[in-house]
Amino acid sequence: MNTLAADLILLVHASFVLFVVLSLPLIILGKYLGWIWVHNFRFRLIHLIAIVLVTLQAWFGMICPLTSLEMALIENTGETTYTGSFIAHWVSAWLYYDLPLWLFTLGYTVFCGLITGCWFWAKPQKK
Repeated sequence: MNTLAADLILLVHASFVLFVVLSLPLIILGKYLGWIWVHNFRFRLIHLIAIVLVTLQAWFGMICPLTSLEMALIENTGETTYTGSFIAHWVSAWLYYDLPLWLFTLGYTVFCGLITGCWFWAKPQKK
């Protein structure tokens, strides 16, 4: 049961990452193509809050709660877990780079700045 729960947490975590990462280019593209939904206030606020939380966690050296939960569930099955943050672990695994955590923190910060800039460039609108 713990393995299934850990897999579900991993799926939620990956979905969260995809939401944060893919929404930015969609917002930029949508601004140029006139897509109305990219100005949806709730969507944009959730997107902004998501990256701000990730960036603050990185700045304060905190591990994401989803990562901690996933690792705890995996440990309960007796399997080996990874160390560090979810993004650092999986990006390193995907790209075969052993990058320092400060580089991920810098990346989160820059990405947060881009999303914040888009907040003012492609302004969300309340109904």
